[in-house]
Amino acid sequence: MKTILCFGDSNTYGYIPASGDRYDHKTRWPMVLKEILNKGCDGGNPAWWVVEEGLNGRTTSFDDPVELDRNGLKIITPILKSHKPVDIVAVMLGTNDLKRRFNPSAYDIAQGMLNVVKAVQYSETGPADAPPKVLVICPPPVSEMPFFDDVFSGSAPVSKKLSGYYKQIACEAGVEFLDAGTVIKSSAKDGIHLEAEEHRKLACAVAEVVRKEF
Repeated sequence: MKTILCFGDSNTYGYIPASGDRYDHKTRWPMVLKEILNKGCDGGNPAWWVVEEGLNGRTTSFDDPVELDRNGLKIITPILKSHKPVDIVAVMLGTNDLKRRFNPSAYDIAQGMLNVVKAVQYSETGPADAPPKVLVICPPPVSEMPFFDDVFSGSAPVSKKLSGYYKQIACEAGVEFLDAGTVIKSSAKDGIHLEAEEHRKLACAVAEVVRKEF
């Protein structure tokens, strides 16, 4: 059985737009991914194990002075070691880096993602101590968000530039890339999080990459 670690923020955690509640296990995209990849397998012998590692507010590599312990780079290696061996790491981060208290450029955010990818590649937590394979997922652009305006105001234009930079760093690191913005969109309710149907769309897109490239 192969293991996929889904490492992300609130959209991997399953935050319900504008409510703060969490989607159930049948709705969150990592669990939908598990269902899709194991479809047709013997119920007692699944081919894939999917690990959910989503945290509200998680950044690529920024230390948040307001929401503590959200730096993805600092925690990725211990998480990988706790789930070793890991065949694939699917990383979707960058939305929280858009917060105006960080004031980063799209380039800065992509470099943070590249540091996370390198940490995975240096971790020796794949089978036989090899590096896990990596799928970089660029989150969909955020939209106008009166619900989170105090925190994310002015971030929409920067978010639209992320996919180009993410594609570049994925190429540089020699890993797979998925632009989630081509298959899903952020909810109009809060401008950031995903509706239930978007979780399923994302899971389908990730499953397609996994089956084709891994």
